[in-house]
Amino acid sequence: MRSSSIPAGRLFGVEIRIHLSFLLLLFFIGVSQKATHVVINPWRVAALVAIIFGSVVLHELGHALVGRHSGVPPRAIVLLPIGGVTIFDESQPALPANWKRDAWIAAAGPAVNFITAGVAAVFVSVAMPHANLWTNPYVSSGNLPHSLVWANLWLGAFNLLPAYPMDGGRVLRAVFSRTMEPVAATRRAVSIGRGFAIAFMAAGLVDLWLSFIGVFLFLAAQMEDRAAVFQEVLQAVRLEDIMLTDFTMLSPADTLEDALYKAVHCLQDDFPVIRGGDMVGVVSKQTILQTLRSEGNGYVQAVMNRIFEVAQKTESLSSAFRKLSARNLSIIPVVENQQLVGIVTLQNLMHSMALLAETRKLRKAAMES
Repeated sequence: MRSSSIPAGRLFGVEIRIHLSFLLLLFFIGVSQKATHVVINPWRVAALVAIIFGSVVLHELGHALVGRHSGVPPRAIVLLPIGGVTIFDESQPALPANWKRDAWIAAAGPAVNFITAGVAAVFVSVAMPHANLWTNPYVSSGNLPHSLVWANLWLGAFNLLPAYPMDGGRVLRAVFSRTMEPVAATRRAVSIGRGFAIAFMAAGLVDLWLSFIGVFLFLAAQMEDRAAVFQEVLQAVRLEDIMLTDFTMLSPADTLEDALYKAVHCLQDDFPVIRGGDMVGVVSKQTILQTLRSEGNGYVQAVMNRIFEVAQKTESLSSAFRKLSARNLSIIPVVENQQLVGIVTLQNLMHSMALLAETRKLRKAAMES
């Protein structure tokens, strides 16, 4: 998701990212207006994209503020032309399922758009008394105040569709979660959302804008499906299933040159530091290299990090991910009966989760065939 979006700052402590599909929106508006023989003004087209972007931002901030008030603060929001995908903070323990809370959070986005459209309509009616808000085209670079009203009306109304990840689909998922596990409820709602996306793309034979909406609805559904698979893996898999059992350990008495030599001959980026059978710290390959470059040779004891988390091998990946994120760690020792039996690094955690997600997809495909 990060590879297909760019950062755009923070609002109310929430990271805002813009999906690259907004570039496609510029192209699409230009093509659609050229098809209707409208003279294209690049600055007005850019202003129309800015209006749509601003409407999406307001929409998602409505979700974010209500979510924060409800105890579900988002970590980041990825903005698409038809709405956004919210990324929650995995370092925080998951809250108990509450379908009413989720429904209120989902409804906040369209409510903000309808309020914005109402305020804009009053402003346009006062400032431009001869303007007719009910004339077509409703959204056009030729009439930006008119477009501000209708962009918010369309965005609010479209998001009420029961097509996940639109807000109506999120309400539908909340209803499903009353009798299903959250991940299963999400995946069922995503399947319905894909159906709507295909229907919109087919309707594009009648109206090009419908195919545009269908494409982005499908993209958003795919992003949410990947997030659901990721969450499913986090909750279901135990550390003993993915921990590294063949790993290199260092001693506090090792010199940094000796530690670097050991690092060269293994694939680890982070190492547990053991003294007399007890773990006393962790150190990374990067720290070893930086210290050698800046201060010369020394001992591991001087540069190791004495702050670390320990996990039991029966803990879930979700628990390990929270521990890694909470303190910005890159390695977690795994113990059994107070004995070190393995390690989990951020590198092998992400690699293992990707492989496990693909394995589950392959098994599901095999069962369905």
